[in-house]
Amino acid sequence: MIKYYVYIINSESLSLYYIGHTSNLNDRLIRHNSNRSKFTKNKGPWKLIISYQCNSKPEAYQLELKLKAMKNP
Repeated sequence: MIKYYVYIINSESLSLYYIGHTSNLNDRLIRHNSNRSKFTKNKGPWKLIISYQCNSKPEAYQLELKLKAMKNP
């Protein structure tokens, strides 16, 4: 069974946070820090703040949306 993760990363240099979901957390962090992600490109370095493990992609996506809604009320 594939596990999915919702994660929050931070760019200390720009005081930015990014919330996303993935099935491969390590690869995703590498992609953020090597400028292969549109929103986070050239805004790093990015540091993992927290991650939540979910049982399915829809569950991870719903949690991501909920966290983003809380960030931008």
